[in-house]
Amino acid sequence: MNTPHQPVLLEQVLTVLAPRTGESYFDATAGYGGHAAEVIRQLGPSGEAILADRDAHATQALRERFGDQVRIIHDDFLSCADRLLEEGQLVDMILLDLGVSSPQLDNPQRGFSFRADTPLDMRMDQSQAYTAAQVVNGLPEQQLASIIRQYGEEPKARAVARAIVQARPLATTGELAKVVRTAALHGDIDAATRTFQAIRIEVNGELDQLREALPKLARLLSFGGRLAVISFHSLEDRIVKQFFDYESKDCICPPKQPVCTCDHVASLRKLTPKPVTADSTEIAINPRARSAKLRAAEKINKNKRRD
Repeated sequence: MNTPHQPVLLEQVLTVLAPRTGESYFDATAGYGGHAAEVIRQLGPSGEAILADRDAHATQALRERFGDQVRIIHDDFLSCADRLLEEGQLVDMILLDLGVSSPQLDNPQRGFSFRADTPLDMRMDQSQAYTAAQVVNGLPEQQLASIIRQYGEEPKARAVARAIVQARPLATTGELAKVVRTAALHGDIDAATRTFQAIRIEVNGELDQLREALPKLARLLSFGGRLAVISFHSLEDRIVKQFFDYESKDCICPPKQPVCTCDHVASLRKLTPKPVTADSTEIAINPRARSAKLRAAEKINKNKRRD
């Protein structure tokens, strides 16, 4: 089956995950299986793979592509982590490829993009009730401004929120984009980009889910297991960086404190001291890779004791 999804940073992901024959793999945002296909190939027939996605279109495509070769779960990565922990599952590799996928962006009916004038939706999981239309038309101006400022890093968030409230009701992506552009101007990107990102993050609870899921995903790793995360904007990358920094330290006391009293023990070892990014060749083939950042860490024995 041909997939419309071009996996970003594929070779770099394979380098940090380093799949070995017979190992186990959990792709928590499998999408259309671009990364998973190559990992599964390297695991061989004795390997085990669990592929999850919150988008029913993606999980259907995964079933068509892999059949009963793998376990497929239709759910978000936080819920999947909870389920696998309850089952007592441990895996050798985990991949999180965050954000909206290319097929979601390219399908105008999903309402993620303002390139077409379609109903405000933006749900990754279309079975959930909360949509972009409810955010745009239902939230108080102050709350809307906070979302646009926090999740979109939009400096004119108050003006954008005010313009949206004054123009209500808004039914389509085109209407929303037009209103946003009257309130915010940016020379480098379309003025609507940051607001659309903010609303999408709010609809899907992306950042809160990431914060809650990372410790659980680390718990799912066997010792020596590898966790890789691909992010596409600074808010996601900051959360991943801070988590890896925290979990890779044996002491989190203030730097000037003479004696350690925190009793914190590192559970991870960073495999990427700095985020890995795409080279110019990959960006030319797949422009989505331009903003991608990969961080990875390895599970170490957290029951070890410092001397």
